[in-house]
Amino acid sequence: MTTATTEATGPTGTDGPTGADGRRAPAGATRRRRAAAVLGRLPGTAAVWLFTGFCLFAFLYMLISSLKSSRDVLEHPWSPPTELHFENWSTAWNDGGFGPAFLNSALLVVAASAVTVVVAGPAAYVLGRRPGRISNGLSLYFVLGLGIPVQVMVLPLYALMNRLGLIDSLFGLFVLYVVTSLPFTVFLLTSFFASLPAELEEAAALDGVSAAMTFWRIMLPLARGGLVTATLLNAMAIWNETLLALMFIQTDDRFTLPLALLNYFQQQQFTGADFGALFAGVSIAILPMIGLYAWLGRRLTEGLTMGAGK
Repeated sequence: MTTATTEATGPTGTDGPTGADGRRAPAGATRRRRAAAVLGRLPGTAAVWLFTGFCLFAFLYMLISSLKSSRDVLEHPWSPPTELHFENWSTAWNDGGFGPAFLNSALLVVAASAVTVVVAGPAAYVLGRRPGRISNGLSLYFVLGLGIPVQVMVLPLYALMNRLGLIDSLFGLFVLYVVTSLPFTVFLLTSFFASLPAELEEAAALDGVSAAMTFWRIMLPLARGGLVTATLLNAMAIWNETLLALMFIQTDDRFTLPLALLNYFQQQQFTGADFGALFAGVSIAILPMIGLYAWLGRRLTEGLTMGAGK
């Protein structure tokens, strides 16, 4: 019995992990290494929770302030509202122009993100499934597009859009959003299509299925996680985009939500700031994306993880 116990626990009589020489490390050393690893992660974990707490505090402060009067926001910024002023939301929606701007932003987000994925899908499929000198060069071309700041492209784009007569046009802004979103979307989807098993294409070819039908009926549904991830990321980017809209949209009824917020803030500087309505306008601009992320955030995280692994 003693011999069996010694053989089971190792020469030192401990149950630590086996080292390179076949011996088991002492349990005390294993516990110390685990404790050191936990302590090493503490600063990062604390920083993440502090940032999360700050974001949650800012979000709650925004919502609470949107229900206060302007005087309460200034005199009692940290106290809960004594009266709920829901009229701040109607004031921002009607007087601040957030109603039409919300519809314009929603239309642009749905149309531009969908068209971007539809256009980028076939391109990413070819680049991911047909490696070669030409495909590698085109992939590098799209990657280079990610490194060009939008600020550098504004003047050439303005000259081009002016020639086409698309200044101060929602359709022109839609075209710009699609064009500027394509490099990232192609780059993201290429990794998803490249990881799909080649046996599926071979089996489809043996059954007489054309390349186009193989893409639409077999490969595209398998890359659904990547398509959803690309659509959500593009939707969030377009919803919050300000620079292109500020440069190319000039009429109030064509404003997007960021422009409506800037315009309403400028109005308040001359007419007397209504901070409750301003916070309500900020809430109108932020809440849809928070709701979208709360609904599809897990799928977005899974899609990004899959893309990184691939």
